Amino acid sequence: MLACRIKSIGKTPVIEQISIPSPGKNEVRLTVHACGLNFADLLMQRGLYQDTPKVPFTLGMEVAGEINAVGSLVTDLSVGDRVAVVGGHGGLAEQAVYNAQNVIKIPKQMTYEHAAAFQIAYGTSHVALSHRGNLKSGENLVVLGAAGGVGLTAVEIGKLIGANVIAIARGKDKLTIAERAGANHLIDTDYENIRDAIKKLGGADIVYDPVGGTAFEAVFRACKPEARLLIIGFASGDIPKIPANHLLVKNISVLGFYWGGYLKFRPNVISKSMKQLITWYLDGQLNPHISHRFSLQKAVEGLKKLRDRKSTGKVLILP
Repeated sequence: MLACRIKSIGKTPVIEQISIPSPGKNEVRLTVHACGLNFADLLMQRGLYQDTPKVPFTLGMEVAGEINAVGSLVTDLSVGDRVAVVGGHGGLAEQAVYNAQNVIKIPKQMTYEHAAAFQIAYGTSHVALSHRGNLKSGENLVVLGAAGGVGLTAVEIGKLIGANVIAIARGKDKLTIAERAGANHLIDTDYENIRDAIKKLGGADIVYDPVGGTAFEAVFRACKPEARLLIIGFASGDIPKIPANHLLVKNISVLGFYWGGYLKFRPNVISKSMKQLITWYLDGQLNPHISHRFSLQKAVEGLKKLRDRKSTGKVLILP
């Protein structure tokens, strides 16, 4: 079968033929219909992700597909089941094997494409905002990278919770997408001073930041007393330094958030969140935004589109 592989850290991934994997006793094998790309895939390529496997390995954290084989000890999943899984890696291939306990069945109303674009992006925003950040209706929610893979879902979920959503992105086209997702206010980083624009809107109660860098510094200075800053990631490549004395003076909380960590130490938080998200999806309140689709043979092009921040919402690979 074909797979997109990392043969050497820091090098361009290679599309090559490898053997079809066999599932172990507690595993299932999928025919992969769609794989969602994530910023973590880029970090793995460079060896910078906290859960980077040993080389060689197949990229692809988030997949959806149909089960074509089950291990002897698997009892609650069957051949033919439509499923999705966040498996860490292995999804950029025609077939993939995963531990059965990490696999979830998807409703018949959900397409494979939407399933592959759903778990990490929506899961990250929902658990971050509702569980970690305790976002309340009426609060000012500032979303950096508001048209990106997770940023756009933060806009949607913030709106559903009842927040006053302030979307920050670069360029009219990206901000238009954020507005369609429910943003109340738009700030264009090409033309506006982020700090001043947020202050004119009353300041930030909670900040959702997958970007870092100078943008973080600007929103930090626009925070209201008792604001919460959610650290989601560093797409800019720049990890900001936080002045602790400013936290003290304004009683600000900075909250680190890693969705994958909850899979290990509090999986019930993830399962509860996913139930709510799927309910919202079936009610038509969530609409995954997919800006680019590529064949497996062009997976490297898809990764480049994500790296260069030329995408909005999700980029999918369709084996």
